[in-house]
Amino acid sequence: MILVDTHVVVWLAFDQAQLSKNARAAINDARQSGDGLAISDITLLELATLSHQGRIRLNISLESFLHEVESRFVILPITGRACVRALGLPAAYPKDPADRIIAATALVEGLPLLTADREIRRSRAAATIW
Repeated sequence: MILVDTHVVVWLAFDQAQLSKNARAAINDARQSGDGLAISDITLLELATLSHQGRIRLNISLESFLHEVESRFVILPITGRACVRALGLPAAYPKDPADRIIAATALVEGLPLLTADREIRRSRAAATIW
């Protein structure tokens, strides 16, 4: 299983050309092996926020879109362990609380994080795929 960062969910839904060749291969492998793709539940809030801000345009209701996302990914909850781990990420890691929860979830679940975010990848705080 691979944990998918929020922007990757957006690209999967709206602009798959943004995905790297390696990202597409990892997604296909995870789907074909039956392991699948996961998101942190905070990704749902980030997607709702992007829609509300007009940064993504939906041709269905927001609730329907989020339901569709929920049906295509394993939703991992924010846990106490992930919260503690998020606070312990290195200073070089992005300060955004959602980014920190997503990485911490990957760490406590033992999953690689699929992300294009250079800051996250450079921090080396979590195993990443891109």
